[in-house]
Amino acid sequence: MTAALDTILSQATAAGEVPGVVAMVANRDGVIYQGGFGTRRLGADAPMTPDTVTWIASMTKAVTTAALLQLVEAGQVALDAPAATYAPDIGDVQLLHDFDAEGRPLTRNAARPVTVRHLLTHTAGYTYDFASSALRKFMKATGLPSTNTGRLAALGAPLVGEPGEAFIYGISTDWAGRIVEMVTGKPLEAVFRERIFAPLGMADSMFRLGPDQMARRATVHGVAADGTYVPTDMVVVQDPEFVSGGGGLYATAGDYLTFLRMILAGGTLEGSRILSPDSLAGLMTDQIPSLSVPALGLMSPMGPRSADFFGGQPTGWTLGFQQNRLPTAEGRSAGSLSWAGFANTFYWVDPRQGLAGVFLTQIVPFFDPRAITLFRAFETEVYRTLASP
Repeated sequence: MTAALDTILSQATAAGEVPGVVAMVANRDGVIYQGGFGTRRLGADAPMTPDTVTWIASMTKAVTTAALLQLVEAGQVALDAPAATYAPDIGDVQLLHDFDAEGRPLTRNAARPVTVRHLLTHTAGYTYDFASSALRKFMKATGLPSTNTGRLAALGAPLVGEPGEAFIYGISTDWAGRIVEMVTGKPLEAVFRERIFAPLGMADSMFRLGPDQMARRATVHGVAADGTYVPTDMVVVQDPEFVSGGGGLYATAGDYLTFLRMILAGGTLEGSRILSPDSLAGLMTDQIPSLSVPALGLMSPMGPRSADFFGGQPTGWTLGFQQNRLPTAEGRSAGSLSWAGFANTFYWVDPRQGLAGVFLTQIVPFFDPRAITLFRAFETEVYRTLASP
């Protein structure tokens, strides 16, 4: 039943549609498909295999959310409390609303405080520099560093929208990770390891790569103006002032699928309880019913790009995932959970049909049309051949 999945992925890598790909699928009984095809680095003899380590970027957000929800369960954090209760610097954040004639930023106080729930639902008003020309102009005027530098000063970015009024994708989950650190008094990586990774057996998930993981790491490939893939030396900063709860993790497909299987199983997997039923309810329930997740506008060497997962259909956001409100053409049920990472890594959890999948390439920038086409073909075949009647 899985031969067709192998064919889809192997033909795509042989044709150069993507340099390499690893994909895995599970149902409630366990892993039902795994495959790796192509190469970890173009020009090198290193095949993509299921144990290949990849930068999963914004797939980190769901793990950070789980760690924060554990603190909510323990009564150490309240979702609707001001985030500054736990991370005081957020209390000083200003809203960027314009620039003067000399290009100096004009800011003011926000109408209401940023809450923890705002951070988890991306309604705090924070953005990313790659998604906001206003923030890029602010950075140029003030010298604010980008979050990918690993410098704490990067978290001093202003808001670009009023808290609670719109879904704006940005550094909110980085702040959520800082709250986890401040409340526990431990580095985020230690919290992940102790409370999520070790109990679930996720041995290859980490911010700072060990020698074994570095040896199995797939290269991130850039895209030239003519569409060809170019190997890069890009590695997440390994000695940062802060680790990015919004996008700093490395993992294998198997590790991340284990995390998704825990979600699919209701918070407990193979005897290890990671999240309570209340937390799972928050992860399964749309938190922004009057809003919708907008397409992300991106630039690429091949021109402007709009990252729209669901073809203009309105979608929600739970405490940790995008949620499609309608069934998809690929077969995904309404109410499923999903998100992705900047290096064209993707996942989904379909509670109604009991399926979860992970699809990992290492291509930047995000929403490469060839990677998206392949992912959609793969998911369609998963539902055709592996979904239960």
